[in-house]
Amino acid sequence: MESFIQQLCNALIVGCVYALLSLGYTMVYGVLNLINFAHGDVLMLGAMTGISILNFLQFAAPGLPGIVKLALAILGAIPFCIAVNVLIERIAYRPLHNAPRLAPLITAIGISILIETAAMLFWGRRPVLFPDVMPQTTLNIGGALLSPTQLTLIVITFILMAALAYLVEKTRLGRAMRAVAENPTIAGLMGVDRNQIVVATFAIGAALAAVAGVMWSAMYCTAHFAMGVIPGLKAFAAAVLGGIGNIYGAMLGGLVLGLLETFGTAYLADATNNLLNSQYQDIFAFIILILTLRFKPSGIMGQRSADF
Repeated sequence: MESFIQQLCNALIVGCVYALLSLGYTMVYGVLNLINFAHGDVLMLGAMTGISILNFLQFAAPGLPGIVKLALAILGAIPFCIAVNVLIERIAYRPLHNAPRLAPLITAIGISILIETAAMLFWGRRPVLFPDVMPQTTLNIGGALLSPTQLTLIVITFILMAALAYLVEKTRLGRAMRAVAENPTIAGLMGVDRNQIVVATFAIGAALAAVAGVMWSAMYCTAHFAMGVIPGLKAFAAAVLGGIGNIYGAMLGGLVLGLLETFGTAYLADATNNLLNSQYQDIFAFIILILTLRFKPSGIMGQRSADF
């Protein structure tokens, strides 16, 4: 039973990162009908920027508590990622609003390669180590052992998801986003500036990706210029699984993907005599993506662009 609870917590931790990242995919798709395949690289930029800030704080303010340093790293990574993502939208995607759908897709792939190359030139080819700022003690919660970093990730994720749901459902900006997602032409006639809404959508998605990037690198204690590729593709699979275009579907899809990946790896390793061990955990996301597209293309919650 303790093993099951531990695996459940592990799944929740991984699913939280997928959920944060998949929200960026689904929000952009809801507004622009565009898959931003450069979104995973925004996670990488968040991780790299966060580590750079932490290295500076280790030198400039070594007496600060670890949780404060981590908070400052996240707060510093967010505006940088927002600036990059908004710049991507302005330069790469906005001129292609009326272009065939293949053009933005190819552009997104090109932007992804460009970001990775720039990061490689700035931070180097080798993995960058995450500074040891958080306590190394473990907390026993219901028989599961969680580190302070893992617990922080879970708490931050659910706070951000609740805040995003409130923003979309209860605020003027959220109503404008839903209006543009439903019918951009009519929304424009009602006085909604589509370009401003698109920029806000890219900014929110980048902020969530920045948090996910810093926490991902904190959990695995490292980051590198190509680290965003696999998490980005998995988050896209999670968005499709939940119902791309639906923010609640993106949240659910990320958590479900974390569960399936973690439990699939854990129990298939025993069933296959360790043939399908943790080294093959990446295959589950893409198997799920294929099955979803084959049997339920609209996802678990269905695509309802007005939801978001």
